[in-house]
Amino acid sequence: MTRMVNCVVLKREAEGLEAPPHPGEIGQRIYENVSAEGWKKWLEKLTMIINENGLNTADPRSIELIEKHMVGFLFDEGEFAGAAGFQPPNRKK
Repeated sequence: MTRMVNCVVLKREAEGLEAPPHPGEIGQRIYENVSAEGWKKWLEKLTMIINENGLNTADPRSIELIEKHMVGFLFDEGEFAGAAGFQPPNRKK
């Protein structure tokens, strides 16, 4: 049976993630409140953030910045709040 969550990104009930996608309390909070589709939207935004800022995911300072963006995007909290309305650009086929 599929696990359903009330997704804070989509603002509706949707299929949940199979496991916490991030370590620690943030990962558990995401698992409980973000759908698989909402997480996919974050990953699209994350790609842009990494590329635009030249981040290195092995660098602890980059991880800290990514987590701030993640909490802002997913939960509309903190320094990067309000980013949940992100729409990726249309991709050329």
